[in-house]
Amino acid sequence: GVWRQTRALLFKNCLIKCRTKKSSVQEVLFPLFFLFWLILMSMMHPHRKYDEVANTNLGQLDTSVLVNFVIGYTPPTRLAREIMKKVAFDNFEDGIITEEYLSEEELEEASTFKPSNFVGVVFKDSMSYQLRFHDSIAMSSIYTESR
Repeated sequence: GVWRQTRALLFKNCLIKCRTKKSSVQEVLFPLFFLFWLILMSMMHPHRKYDEVANTNLGQLDTSVLVNFVIGYTPPTRLAREIMKKVAFDNFEDGIITEEYLSEEELEEASTFKPSNFVGVVFKDSMSYQLRFHDSIAMSSIYTESR
């Protein structure tokens, strides 16, 4: 029955492995080689561990710099409005002027007319954004771990 068929199949597989020694050795050594290669690569590029930054008092924010400060943002979604409302009213007593624009082109056009006190925010999705200044673009920093 079943035992006789299983024994015959195992004997057949052993004969095949003995007759094809080169491919049998490759089946064993290639995974070991790739495992060694991965270990070597991980040792060459170790994970960086950053030390903890101590809490320090930065002092009071000089709000006189923020007088007539304008933050423009696009696209005018519900999430963007909530974020900009928090920025304007929850963090500063006097509030910062926020303006919404329908497109990035309108935002860039507005930044040319108000270059000294204007910052544009372009929300790419719910987790990323770009800051637009009169003459440059600043990307949001995202912490990524080592591969």
